[in-house]
Amino acid sequence: MNTLLFPVILAGGKGERFWPLSRKDRPKQFLSLDGSSRSLLQATADRLIELGGGESSAAGGKPSTGDSRSRSVSVREASASGEGFTPRGWDSLWVITSSQIAEGVRQQLPDLPVENLLIESEGRDTAAAVAWTSLEIKQRYGEDAVIGFFPADHWIADQKAFAHTLSAATQLAASTAAIVTLGIKPTFPSTGYGYIEQGEKTGSFNELPAYHVNRFTEKPNRETAETFLSTGRFSWNSGMFVFRAGVVLKELHTHAPEIIEPLEQHGPDIYPQLPKKSIDYALMEKTTLAYVLPVDFGWDDLGDWNAIERLLKTEETPNVELATHIGLDTQGAIIYASNPEDVVVTIGLEDVVIVRDRNVTLVVKKERTQEIKQILKILQSDSRFTDLL
Repeated sequence: MNTLLFPVILAGGKGERFWPLSRKDRPKQFLSLDGSSRSLLQATADRLIELGGGESSAAGGKPSTGDSRSRSVSVREASASGEGFTPRGWDSLWVITSSQIAEGVRQQLPDLPVENLLIESEGRDTAAAVAWTSLEIKQRYGEDAVIGFFPADHWIADQKAFAHTLSAATQLAASTAAIVTLGIKPTFPSTGYGYIEQGEKTGSFNELPAYHVNRFTEKPNRETAETFLSTGRFSWNSGMFVFRAGVVLKELHTHAPEIIEPLEQHGPDIYPQLPKKSIDYALMEKTTLAYVLPVDFGWDDLGDWNAIERLLKTEETPNVELATHIGLDTQGAIIYASNPEDVVVTIGLEDVVIVRDRNVTLVVKKERTQEIKQILKILQSDSRFTDLL
């Protein structure tokens, strides 16, 4: 049984709700939002590289050396042998991203083998990204290669529990015709996340129970979300998936032939003509092979500026300050400045987000940060503000 995992980072998103810090030339995954020196993309690579005992130069580790082709051959041999769960460092890590930010990805992850970076000519959402990457990995390592897909912009608290979970997911995917999704244990009745209902238990892997998926539900209202939590059968949809290449490609042929067949026939040149669909909509909501591992390793999808408070707020401080801030009667605020020489002064404010970056200052009530995308549409429609995007 092949239990070598090939992790793939989905790095094509924009992260518009983190504007003005997130812009076209600096998407969310390039940002450091937790006060550390590592970007979200680098932190994601660090987590996945550590599973295989590799080192990340992006995080201060020693750069890898040697010819990338010879490294790939060694990974191919390891994959064929089926020995061990963990990936072999940089050689088995893949990234798929857009042409607009590909050079930034190269700069942030200099040790990533060039052949492991797939560049989309035009973003077509996650279904096309999963299909293309799975085809490439199957061609190189065979249909039994176990692949994991991970968004580039998530925060994970407990690396040890994360690694334990991935080992379980990989065992399940390697031994069963399964498309495994990681379901996050809900901590509150969120209306911003999708939910997964667990059905029949199918066994345990690494002492973690696995269940068939009964259904996916997208962003319910508050009352429905509270009902979901009361049953104990629902998890948040993390957007992380593990499966064998052959299994997912067969299911794509069944449920999304309009995506997989053109890619098989024409290769990535057909990309701009592919339908724009998420992997949830194109496949996960339709397949009968979906399994869920309910997990709890400390997770946040960092959807907007309020996530910074969830990560960094302490009882001892009235605000979350990633800036030089002088405040009078100000509490519950999130304050960020990209230039350490900028000083933010507040008087009598409560529950606001203040972001200062380059030539833009954003001030918004915390409960209205989702409306930042509406502001971007206004800016896009006026040529005076295109340099702010």
